[in-house]
Amino acid sequence: MRLLFAALLLTSLSLQGAERKLYESDYQKAWAKAHGGEVEVRMGDGTRCDIVTATHAIEVEFAEKWAEGVGQALWYSFQTNKKAGILLVLRSEKDRKHLMRLRSLIDGKKLGIDVWVMKVK
Repeated sequence: MRLLFAALLLTSLSLQGAERKLYESDYQKAWAKAHGGEVEVRMGDGTRCDIVTATHAIEVEFAEKWAEGVGQALWYSFQTNKKAGILLVLRSEKDRKHLMRLRSLIDGKKLGIDVWVMKVK
């Protein structure tokens, strides 16, 4: 089911992207819509969490900014009292190294951050 969703979502985004460059917010909105999340939720300190669902506070990042996503996800998790999450956008096969670094850090330090991946074709 997840693979079917990802394929449909990427096809939709690819068709939209034929006319313009896709931004982080495009992935954010598409993922939130598919998962019942709310986008750009203002936190008590004035910052904005990319996506908030019933269970998670999620930071959306392009792969090369994975390290920034860790801190933001943890902070939004703290602010909302929800599980931390990162939606990592991979734009090429070369981005897999960033995903590996992210997962190694999360596992190695037991950070408890859930990770979702969107691959751009």
